[in-house]
Amino acid sequence: MADFKTTCWTLVMTTTHGTDVARQAALERLCQDYWPPVYSYIRRRGQGEEESKDLTQEFFARLLEKRWLVGADPELGKFRAYLLTMLKRFLAGSYDHDTRQKRGGGALHFRLDWDSIPEIADKADTPEEAFDRRWALTVVHRAMARVHKEAEASGRLILFAALSPFVLTEPEPGAYEQVAAELHLSRSAIAMAVHRLRLRLRELVRSEIAETLINHSAVETEMQELMAALRK
Repeated sequence: MADFKTTCWTLVMTTTHGTDVARQAALERLCQDYWPPVYSYIRRRGQGEEESKDLTQEFFARLLEKRWLVGADPELGKFRAYLLTMLKRFLAGSYDHDTRQKRGGGALHFRLDWDSIPEIADKADTPEEAFDRRWALTVVHRAMARVHKEAEASGRLILFAALSPFVLTEPEPGAYEQVAAELHLSRSAIAMAVHRLRLRLRELVRSEIAETLINHSAVETEMQELMAALRK
């Protein structure tokens, strides 16, 4: 969400106060960033894959059409908490099953990336836990995409491709040695490069989180919640 200093809350405000074109563009950005946790919540409630796709797309269409985001206030808490509250109300019966639009209808004029549908959370998870876990993974994946862009811009894409499998998981025995031999580097150089990538990823995760909060003093708490969600 960090391009051109566009934060989550500026996007939310644009959906309620911008021109029609700006509102649609802002909703698209929010939708692309937040549809995975919404979809995961719906699926964990027991809906099938196709039904969950329809409900996810319509939920975001309703956000724009019914101007539900007017009530979102950064002073009152986290945007993801507000979004989950609205999703629960939507699923509780604020829509008409018989007249509900199928995908492609309604107010959305862009496509969700259904090819990257997230896996369904473990059945022991509650829908809320599935939502939080997918939110955490989505934040990490966005931050990882930014690390990838930085590596590409600095001409280190080959090194990044070789090391990226170790950024989020610990290496198997001998893995560093194998990569070191392939890249003609020492094992210690590989270990240091992975350490730096992990630090940079953490910085960018914090940046992603900060853009969803108006009070940046809450970033550390959000980081703790993100890590807790990933461990579940």
